Amino acid sequence: MQVENTKLDGVKLIKPAIFEDFRGFYVETYNRDLYQKSGIDVEFKQDDISISSQHVLRGIHGDSETWKLISCHMGSFYLMVVNNDPTSAQYRQWQGFTLSENNHHQVLVPPKFGNGHVVMSERAMFHYKQNTYYNPAGQFTIRWNDPQYNMWWPIKTPILSRRDEAGKFVD
Repeated sequence: MQVENTKLDGVKLIKPAIFEDFRGFYVETYNRDLYQKSGIDVEFKQDDISISSQHVLRGIHGDSETWKLISCHMGSFYLMVVNNDPTSAQYRQWQGFTLSENNHHQVLVPPKFGNGHVVMSERAMFHYKQNTYYNPAGQFTIRWNDPQYNMWWPIKTPILSRRDEAGKFVD
């Protein structure tokens, strides 16, 4: 397993070891001891999955408490990670990553960062581990095309929920 720092402080790109042969492949997606030895000492409490169709964009969401370990187990998506900490020198800076069932990469996202993703394959499975239980009251939402952030996305007309279109929770 390789763990790499990214241009965003605290965000890590993880490249698990992949074992392939004529039958297919094997990937260990999480091993607490191995992650701790690599400097990732987060106690994960909950796992979540969403499956979406091509061009669906989910997010950008986050909160001030949650660490997330994000991966793609089916298909591919473009992941956007955004620093939403107004006290940080990197406030409003972002970085994009391509995660797929082929590269098996993972991204560790710290608290006060938002993340969103757009599905690039016909369908994709977005998986994440988190160190807190989901709390909608503590969430923030950033519009995917907010001009203050100047984010680059690989598509111009994504399929959005009402929340993501509005950039806030909507009843």
